Amino acid sequence: MVRTRALLLLSAALAGCTVGPDYHPKAASELGVPDAYSVTPAATAADLTRWWQRFDDPVLGQLVEQAAASNLDIAQSVARLRQARQSLNQSRASLLPTLSGSAGYQRNENLRGGGRAFTLPDGTVVDTGGGGGANSFSVGLSASYQVGIFGEIRRTVEASNADYAASGYDYATVLLSVESEVARNYVLARLYQAQLANARASLAIQDDNLEIAGFRVQAGLVSSLDAEQARAQRAQTAATVPNLEQQYNAAVSRLGVLTAQAPGALKPLIAPVKPIPSGPATVETGIPADTLRQRPDIRASERALAAATARIGVAKAQLYPALAITGNINTNASTIGNIGEAITGGLFAGLTQAIFNGGRLRSQVRASEAAADGAFAAYRGTVLTALEDVENAVVALRSAQERERQFAIALDAANNSAILSRSQYRTGLTDFTTLNQQETALLSAQNGATQARSDAATALIALYIALGGGWDATRVPEAPNSGTR
Repeated sequence: MVRTRALLLLSAALAGCTVGPDYHPKAASELGVPDAYSVTPAATAADLTRWWQRFDDPVLGQLVEQAAASNLDIAQSVARLRQARQSLNQSRASLLPTLSGSAGYQRNENLRGGGRAFTLPDGTVVDTGGGGGANSFSVGLSASYQVGIFGEIRRTVEASNADYAASGYDYATVLLSVESEVARNYVLARLYQAQLANARASLAIQDDNLEIAGFRVQAGLVSSLDAEQARAQRAQTAATVPNLEQQYNAAVSRLGVLTAQAPGALKPLIAPVKPIPSGPATVETGIPADTLRQRPDIRASERALAAATARIGVAKAQLYPALAITGNINTNASTIGNIGEAITGGLFAGLTQAIFNGGRLRSQVRASEAAADGAFAAYRGTVLTALEDVENAVVALRSAQERERQFAIALDAANNSAILSRSQYRTGLTDFTTLNQQETALLSAQNGATQARSDAATALIALYIALGGGWDATRVPEAPNSGTR
């Protein structure tokens, strides 16, 4: 009990010698975080862990979850997280003594002449007599311990622990990025499907207009100008189809790669035409302080600052003495049965202190302090950029929703105008130029309304990601126990 109490007192005394600043999390006011967003009222933050379910699109949900499980960028981030955990384990091992054992056997033979004496490693002289040989057996155990009386080892472990947590948040950041990219490319694929449908529907109408114009030219009711205008309009519309098909193929191919499959693997799944997914009209954004807790990139930056702060202590400890303790136990015998009869041991404790190094150690301290200042600036920058992302996404969503409402009005008016123009052209009450203008306006309104729906879905996805949705923010991501995910 007395020995245990002495060890505890010694540990407490050594902990009190830890040099360097202790890290304390920064308050929101120190980071320049306002109480509320300027573009939306304060509200309770929504649970956005599985935000893609709010779009009510099973295919989108399937693709996002498949990418989260299989994406190769995520696999790389998991590997980096596993490396960080092993670095932490290596740092923690420095807190414990290092033990090593040895065993040896030596056989000495008198090859010529009389007897011969041999000296064993422990100094024992063995006389072989007039002939024959001699055996020598040895067993040893050695230990060494770097005490770290000024906290350099504990600060190193502290930094490694923060690095490990930062790697976990980096993994979550990659996860959110992949989820966002999958959702955006899925929206693009549905957008191009809708625009292709608009172009093909317009081509069918323009084929009809071209036929009517040809009949009217043959009847001598109009000049060939109408037919040429109709032919030019159809060709211009048809020219948009290959470009839309190329963009659609690129979006679907990207979805395949994001889910760790061949580029064309998802074509059968995406081929059935479905509408552009639409989520809720509003999102509970919460307050900026919620975003600080929810965004993994912010939390990674905070942990990077903690690691940089701990490394100041590591650098400062190099200015002070270092204590190392080593010990060994050895035994030697001429027969294996007598191996424990003679045991020798030794203990050594030594202090080392840097006396002159041209200012290198103090320069390392100043470099560590500069690195911590840079980490703090990066932390603040990440925070402010995150708040900027949220406000921009809120405004982008509102803008897209307003444009969608206006394009709905424009589409209704353009559709009525086109129907009326077709009827009047067939009866000769208007010219083809007027009809051509109305058909062009209709296709433009259709594509505008489709693009606005796509923009609204994309802005909603951006808002979910800006708020830190897509992962469980209540726990620090940890590396899996095996090489598999």
